[in-house]
Amino acid sequence: MSAAPQNTNSARYISPIEPPIRLSLPEGPRGGLVLSSPHSGNIYPEEFQRQSRLDPLTLRRSEDAFVNELMGVGPQHGAPLLEALFPRSYCDPNREAYELDPGMFSDPLPAHVVTQSGKLRSGLGTIAKVVAGGMEIYAGKLTFAEAERRVETLWRPYHDALAGLIAEARQAAGVALLLDCHSMPSVGGANMPDQGQRRADMVLGDFHGTSCPPQLVDRVGSYLESRGFSVLRNKPYAGGYITQHYTDRANGVHTLQIEINRDLYMDERIIAHSAGFERVRAAMSGMIELLAGSATPEFLKA
Repeated sequence: MSAAPQNTNSARYISPIEPPIRLSLPEGPRGGLVLSSPHSGNIYPEEFQRQSRLDPLTLRRSEDAFVNELMGVGPQHGAPLLEALFPRSYCDPNREAYELDPGMFSDPLPAHVVTQSGKLRSGLGTIAKVVAGGMEIYAGKLTFAEAERRVETLWRPYHDALAGLIAEARQAAGVALLLDCHSMPSVGGANMPDQGQRRADMVLGDFHGTSCPPQLVDRVGSYLESRGFSVLRNKPYAGGYITQHYTDRANGVHTLQIEINRDLYMDERIIAHSAGFERVRAAMSGMIELLAGSATPEFLKA
């Protein structure tokens, strides 16, 4: 597990969202499972809305709406649930701390900034250029100081908390299993390999067999299929920064990403619960119970 960038700047800035995260902890003993919901945040600062050329509903198109609710049973199974309260279109914790598009900024970027990546080419860096569907967010350019403020007061607390939870899980259970929880548009969008195609109900991402043991993915996939869901691995999502960054199987840290097809549980047009919400939430409860029981050194053999 590589170290997160050191926090040296947060004292300079006042957070635009306070608190930036929500942490729901088990009342009883904790096990080895940790749940992360980095993209379900829905607090949109007024300043951000003024900077944007998009209406509030369109800004929400990138949001993994209600995923935190689907996973809310985690603490009942000994698994803490960490949620970002800030939206990914404002600051994305599933990117490197400073993964920025130079064209978005009015001043030069420091040397430590990552300015070339596949996500940046899609407009989806730490500070996103576009929302889902490819519509540009900003009417004008930002300053690097604005990006730094968001990273240090939003991105940083999320990762400080997540790293702490993983360390605590390892201490409690001898291993840590991180489930990174996401949702996906029901149809592949522009610039995606599955553009225009209906997606599977669930996509499990183990970063092409590297982030957790195959028997774990087999177990989760079989469970979801038994509940009537179609399941794919790593297509079109294999796992993002969180999945890759925290994986350290040699030292007992395993990660798995799940993407849930949004039209199973919500109306994508208006971002509201649909009739299928309770079915998916019940399935997620069973999956979390299964994962909590699987977060043992015996099962998660590196």
